[in-house]
Amino acid sequence: MDSFIAWVGGKKLLRKGIVARFPEGVGRYIEVFGGAGWVLFHKEKHAKIEIYNDANNELVNLFRCVKFHCEELQRELEFSLNSRVVFNDYQNQQGLTDIQRAARFFTILKHSYGAKGQTYGARNRNMNKVIHYLKDIQVRLNDVVIENRDFEQLINSYDREDALFYLDPPYYETESYYKVEFKREDHLRLFSALANIKGKFVLSYNDCDFVRELYKAFNIEETHRNNNLAARYTGKDKKYKELIIKNF
Repeated sequence: MDSFIAWVGGKKLLRKGIVARFPEGVGRYIEVFGGAGWVLFHKEKHAKIEIYNDANNELVNLFRCVKFHCEELQRELEFSLNSRVVFNDYQNQQGLTDIQRAARFFTILKHSYGAKGQTYGARNRNMNKVIHYLKDIQVRLNDVVIENRDFEQLINSYDREDALFYLDPPYYETESYYKVEFKREDHLRLFSALANIKGKFVLSYNDCDFVRELYKAFNIEETHRNNNLAARYTGKDKKYKELIIKNF
């Protein structure tokens, strides 16, 4: 199934190839930088135990509200309008309940340019269909543990010999696209957290010298995807090179 949102760096175009690289015999599956969950949603079940994690509080609140309060969220979204005025208003509102926060964050993602949540996209969208789809997402999330923790703490907590970590961190030198800060030290801290884990990992990264040097002891595969935003303009590179790194 598809995710219910778009997200910066989302793996919609690479999910099939990523999942094809997953090993057999996984007892617990952990998405450390969950984002829109495109890889999670690609299969009905990756393992008996599944964990979704992200550092973005608003994103995690949205996932939790879809899982635990789907009908209330749907009712809140029924009153949402596709309007620049409403879009700007939603970005500045304070003192909301979790469900109201989730509804406004969801609306902002759906109506913003490039799903960045910053600029009104001025696009037609069938919100009734989108709202109805949330029930399917709720069913998929029924047995998924939703976390909002630092990646290092999460890895240490869930690491077992039968664990599979899928990681899609903010890409090196593109961190400004994300609201949650991720510095060079965090890239190094991520490497240290993965270097000696008991379980297996599959890691998505941008193709650059820094990442290649850092993970040179592991299995590195090259891949690419279409750059959807650049494809709208002439003179832009339509392909974006990426790496898939594994410790097995």
